[in-house]
Amino acid sequence: MTNLGIGLIGYAFMGAAHSQAWRSAPRFFDLPLHPDLNVLCGRDAEAVRAAAGKLGWSTTETDWRTLLERDDVQLVDVCTPGDSHAEIAIAALEAGKHVLCEKPLANTVAEAEAMAAAAAKAAAGGIRSMVGFTYRRVPAIALARKLVADGKIGTVRHVRAQYLQDWIADPEAPLSWRLDKDKAGSGALGDIGAHIVDLTQFITGDRIAEVSGRLETFVKERPKPEAHSGLSGTASAERGPVTVDDAAVFLATFRGGALGVFEATRFATGRKNAIRIEINGSKGSLAFDFEDMNLLHFYDATEDPETAGFRRILATEPVHPYVAGWWPPGHLLGYEHGFTHQVVDLVTAIAEGKDPEPSFADGLQVQRVLAAVETSSTSRQWQEIPE
Repeated sequence: MTNLGIGLIGYAFMGAAHSQAWRSAPRFFDLPLHPDLNVLCGRDAEAVRAAAGKLGWSTTETDWRTLLERDDVQLVDVCTPGDSHAEIAIAALEAGKHVLCEKPLANTVAEAEAMAAAAAKAAAGGIRSMVGFTYRRVPAIALARKLVADGKIGTVRHVRAQYLQDWIADPEAPLSWRLDKDKAGSGALGDIGAHIVDLTQFITGDRIAEVSGRLETFVKERPKPEAHSGLSGTASAERGPVTVDDAAVFLATFRGGALGVFEATRFATGRKNAIRIEINGSKGSLAFDFEDMNLLHFYDATEDPETAGFRRILATEPVHPYVAGWWPPGHLLGYEHGFTHQVVDLVTAIAEGKDPEPSFADGLQVQRVLAAVETSSTSRQWQEIPE
């Protein structure tokens, strides 16, 4: 087995989730390459050293450009805010490094186009890239895709998708980089709406053709965090503008003819991480909610009407996607497992010389959908998505 040196840029929420995945994947799955957690990178030298010790990284850097120069890094994992994705990912690909980049791929379509072009050029030389739409790797979601592909629900007619959170429902919750358009690109639309755009296209095997949407920012100003408090949740009396959307809703039509209804909000009081997806077809339906993530509900319209009804599938059997590497049936998986499955798929694709999915081109397509929703909200008109 050959080792694969990993350099991770960013060590907060996503950095911690990715770190656990890199540690866990080779211990539960037979990987063709062994990930070595060689370098953790962040701007604060003291903080990144502390994070490296906690998360299991061997060394640290404070400049991502220096990380790209290291011979012990073959793959760069980008877990920074969206404003730096394009610069880091393109430079890493040009340096001959494989790249995993968190979603959304970029802050603008132009940036995503440049990233997809760099990825295509690098792929010709055997350098692989992938965007981190991690929820694809939830076993119940992967099973839903298989059932649709196998024709179990027939022709897809309706797609309903929600991503509901409430972490900024309190108007006194402080500003963070996720509420700054320059850093985040957009708010609920890009941060969580991107996931349900990708998931519905992944499950149905179809793509969105046009959208009509509306964005809203309910709280226009918020307290600024105390600069030296050391506590991200500690707010000051000074307030600053919120420059992203708090909520997004949009209608969609898919190229195959299905109708879609989408909602992404961080103001759904009481909802912590509810990803709700329902697909209705000519022969049946599927329903999923991430707050009960091990379950997939399946309705078969061809069954005897007297006993027909939604079937509760506990997606924890060894026959279900990814599950065989884990626990006995019924022993549930959690949020972190999707990141581990992401590592498994990426490392396997690199070893086999294949392009992993979702690709940067897939990330670009999602970015175009997000941009079209934003344009529609301003123009009050339907917007087509380029092929």
